[in-house]
Amino acid sequence: MAKLTKKQKEAASKIEKNKLYSLKDASALIKTVASAKFDESVDIAVRLGVDPRKANQMVRGVVTLPHGTGKDVRVLALVTPDKEAEAKAAGADHVGLDDYLQKIKDGWTDVDVIITMPAVMGKLGPLGRILGPRGLMPNPKTGTVTMDVAKAVQEVKAGKIDFKVDKTGIVHAGIGKVSFEADKISENAHEIIQTLIKLKPTAAKGTYIKSIHISSTMSPAIALDPKAV
Repeated sequence: MAKLTKKQKEAASKIEKNKLYSLKDASALIKTVASAKFDESVDIAVRLGVDPRKANQMVRGVVTLPHGTGKDVRVLALVTPDKEAEAKAAGADHVGLDDYLQKIKDGWTDVDVIITMPAVMGKLGPLGRILGPRGLMPNPKTGTVTMDVAKAVQEVKAGKIDFKVDKTGIVHAGIGKVSFEADKISENAHEIIQTLIKLKPTAAKGTYIKSIHISSTMSPAIALDPKAV
């Protein structure tokens, strides 16, 4: 087992072992245990009582964080020429079609989100092996395949994120930065937790929200009381 550094030990000492914190208290504590010289990201991990191997228990969705992620999201809009001006005006970082499809085919994936139109999806199919593993393949369910390209770009830039339960039953998501005020971290976390609750599959039995932890890039995780969120 790797040895903890002095800073890691100091951070861990501020978190009470086996204690379940309220969302408000955990959001304040995460700011005090973060010790890196850069603005650490704040992440949430929610363990759900579902079996992701079963299609009727898959949890996937989108949420717009009220205070954004604090991250400058790089957006590529793969659109036809008539939609290019609209996408650029909405704030897309890269706009085009065939040139970018070729760049992706050559291995370029230096973006965070790809937004496209239904008519273009056929061209993206062959690139699934490149985009899929990186979580970049556009999907109508997450609003990244749409005719309203401008709205989709604006929403992503404003803090709209998509999430999907992994094979171990956990949903991971970035919910802000350590530099955020504690209330903003709390409100962002609350938004995604409530969204997950609304998405509870009818086939899921027993306890749905099993555990919730928040952490920053370099800090230990803080356990939340699922009943206090």
